[in-house]
Amino acid sequence: MNRTLLLLIVCCTCHFGCSSEENSSVKIGFIGPLTGGVSANGIGGRNSADLAIKLANSDPTKKNQYELVVLDDECKPNIGIQVATKVAANPNILGVVAHYCSAVAVGTVDVFHKFGMPMIVWGAVLPKITYGNSYPEVHRVNGTMINQNDVAAKFMVDMGYKTWVIIHDTTDYGKGHNKYFSESLEKYGGTILGSFGVTADQQDFNAELTKIKSLNPEVIYFGGITPIGVRIRTQMDRLNISAVFQGTSGIISDAYIEGTGPLAERTLAFREGDAAERLPGGSVFLEEYKKQQYSSPPEAYGPFAFAATNLLIAAIENTGSNRERITKYLNQVRNYDSVIGKITFDEYGQNMVPLITKFVVQDGDWVIWEQSEYKSGERNLSQKP
Repeated sequence: MNRTLLLLIVCCTCHFGCSSEENSSVKIGFIGPLTGGVSANGIGGRNSADLAIKLANSDPTKKNQYELVVLDDECKPNIGIQVATKVAANPNILGVVAHYCSAVAVGTVDVFHKFGMPMIVWGAVLPKITYGNSYPEVHRVNGTMINQNDVAAKFMVDMGYKTWVIIHDTTDYGKGHNKYFSESLEKYGGTILGSFGVTADQQDFNAELTKIKSLNPEVIYFGGITPIGVRIRTQMDRLNISAVFQGTSGIISDAYIEGTGPLAERTLAFREGDAAERLPGGSVFLEEYKKQQYSSPPEAYGPFAFAATNLLIAAIENTGSNRERITKYLNQVRNYDSVIGKITFDEYGQNMVPLITKFVVQDGDWVIWEQSEYKSGERNLSQKP
């Protein structure tokens, strides 16, 4: 068969039986910390996004086949900007699910806006990621640290605690937690005896903790992420500081428990959204995740990455392969059903997440407060295990 005849047959066959709109390959980006101190969260997010892609590709009703392009931001702003630029400058990638670390996301939103790249944050909580600009491309399915800290402050004051010392890292993430927790604590009547800023790579906290011990707070509030939290909690024990250790969503990970061992017991932390097992589609998500036999758990923000990826897929399915139309679709999202519940974006692209879940470490696991023995009174937060 000569080449001309072969081409004619292929063209005629496709004319009657093929469609350029069906089964086309569409690329979606994922960015998160896959190496470094918070890599467990990034890997859990990546796996969850990957799960969404696999489920979409097995769905015969989908118009497209999807491919996940994965990049590591290392939880470092400079690296984040590099990989965000790489993704956004690639015309074959139609949208991106991006960032666990707030310090990274703050720097990359300008990049996504410049390139007209629709993006959905899946884990970073600093409010100004969405509220700092009016960028139509920027969206976020998880909540912000504002409500998280308001609930955390009120909960602890209602528990009867009166005095705090704050330790926060000096990134925008840590300073943001310090700001919003301090404001809420003052509103509810708590007293801050002292506040200490520490660097993200600091190893020795003896000077700060020695001063904190002399202040004798009932609670130490930590605004930062897992690696620093592990070091501070461990060094508290060396100085025999018995204050309750209260953290943010940044330490809700298996890595925190692994790093601190038995010292993790009775640590408190707060996170927007519900626990995976109590989410509207949580049981199905966890079942499907288990089927894939990923080597790591989805971690706290895996369901958000799963929801963000599915939402981006829905936008592409409904609008086609055009970034501008995808962005317009996302900006009109109201009451979208997802594993994390209904998603509704406000005028800044921020999902309105009303629920904040309280967690405590009990016997080596993050346990929902209401289901814990600390809530029932069988254990005492203010007493060492």
